[in-house]
Amino acid sequence: MNDRDKITGNRLEWHEDMPYSTAFGDHFYSKTDGRAECGHVFLGGNGLPQRWTQGGSFTIAELGFGTGLNFLETARQWRKHATAAGRLTFVSFERFPLQADEMRRALDAWAELSELAERLCAHWPADPGDVNKLDLTDDIVLEVHLGDARERLPAWCGAADAWFLDGFAPARNAEMWAQDLMHAVYAHTVSGGTFATYTAAGWVRRNLQAAGFGVRKLPGFAGKREMMCGERPPAQA
Repeated sequence: MNDRDKITGNRLEWHEDMPYSTAFGDHFYSKTDGRAECGHVFLGGNGLPQRWTQGGSFTIAELGFGTGLNFLETARQWRKHATAAGRLTFVSFERFPLQADEMRRALDAWAELSELAERLCAHWPADPGDVNKLDLTDDIVLEVHLGDARERLPAWCGAADAWFLDGFAPARNAEMWAQDLMHAVYAHTVSGGTFATYTAAGWVRRNLQAAGFGVRKLPGFAGKREMMCGERPPAQA
């Protein structure tokens, strides 16, 4: 069985057109509303879109591309709020990529994303390579690195202004929240850069703090009591 078979085929189930990983025993996004969850957790937790009004280019990095939902909602918000001179680069690390038809089925629930979702799915390769780049629009670039994030992230030459930490639940996918990976996230965050995640698990918080992030808790999404966000401290003058 190859890596893809661990998630797709008989290991990927559909619960009312919502993808569910039987390998990790978890849904790909909130059963309440995945798009709204992205807005509350990942955009709101990173102070977006407010930070885009300052102009210039902006890089977001993500652990767990999944269906592409976070990317597309971010792109939608960027088109609404960013300045004309800005450029968004969205870099994601994904070990088990979905096929275009699987992403299309999962994203069909949100009419607001239909135009951008069709662009993504139409250009998503049937046999994706190690690094997959797509110009979604003239000012929005997607870059998806496939493979184990513990290997792929340290090899990435970039640094993010904001991180979306969106692996499967820590209790089911502990490797995506391990201390060595959180150290790599920190190393690839600009001074003053931020992160946000839906989880508030204590051991994940400690791993983030050990990496160097300042961490705080905020109210979670859809009845979830807490989530976490934080910042890499700005460099001293």
